[in-house]
Amino acid sequence: MWVFDLDNTLYPAGCNLFAEVDQRMGEFIANFLGVPFQYARHLQKSYYRQFGTTLCGLMHVHGIDPKSFLEYVHDIDLSGVPADPQLAAAIGALPGRKLIFTNGSRAHAERVAGKLGVLQCFEDIFDIVTSNYVPKPRPECYDLFLKTHGVDARVSAMFEDMPHNLQAPHALGMTTVLVASQMKDGGSPQEKRRAVELPVHVHHITDDLAGFLCKLAPTQRAAGEAPDVSGGANDVSQP
Repeated sequence: MWVFDLDNTLYPAGCNLFAEVDQRMGEFIANFLGVPFQYARHLQKSYYRQFGTTLCGLMHVHGIDPKSFLEYVHDIDLSGVPADPQLAAAIGALPGRKLIFTNGSRAHAERVAGKLGVLQCFEDIFDIVTSNYVPKPRPECYDLFLKTHGVDARVSAMFEDMPHNLQAPHALGMTTVLVASQMKDGGSPQEKRRAVELPVHVHHITDDLAGFLCKLAPTQRAAGEAPDVSGGANDVSQP
């Protein structure tokens, strides 16, 4: 099983989509609570730190309708997301099942993956609604993901852009890959040097997901065998 986060993982961080989402979260809170935007931003970040996502904080403290929040914050311009036929080919060539696992909404994942040209590569999307609004990195979110899709963690690989979101998958026995595309163009030599000194819960790192996947052995592996991602291990340009 191949499991991919969506934002800043399937597309490069340089697309900067989350800046749009971040802005719209502040706007939603300001409008919903009738408070100044700067105070709304303060609440937004406080809820993120306390509850794992801004949405969870708003639901817990203010009882908001999560559907209206998700629709508003994900109503963003995707013109900066290029089609990526190399990534589509690389994911399509992977043997076995593939899933998107995101803290965003299914609609957002479908829009973004469709713009990238990779949506057809995936069997399904496990989104924040499917997780009963329990977000990554909370362990119970991963447990529900595995149960919902019948995933054996020991023969699965997880691709993520946030290192802390790989702690629970590692504990479950998954192979973990950190996608650090922000380093490809803008990372300093010092940042790249630190990045390749991986924490114990990160097995591999890459700043080029499509290139990383293209290096994997293309042959079909036997059922029950763990994904072999060693071909792209530590695929970060050396300083």
